[in-house]
Amino acid sequence: MRLFWREHRLGQRLILQGDDSSEEEAGAVRKTPRGFDALAKTMGYDPGRAAKGLASLEEAKAFVESFHPWDLFEGTGKLAVEQAVQPAKEG
Repeated sequence: MRLFWREHRLGQRLILQGDDSSEEEAGAVRKTPRGFDALAKTMGYDPGRAAKGLASLEEAKAFVESFHPWDLFEGTGKLAVEQAVQPAKEG
């Protein structure tokens, strides 16, 4: 399994990639005119896992990662987020 950030048109997505190359989105950050918005996936409704107007991309990514949203998925164990940001997926 891999856990990494991938470039996206408006920001970055936190991707959990399984051993079979399947992918799940665990979180996201995007640039807005007011700063950066961040969202950590959850099962159900939890408005505390989203923030708007954060000052920087790194702050937004740290916000998402602080929730360990990948723990919602089975078999993730003690994954660490890879340092290198992956390029956007083609297509």
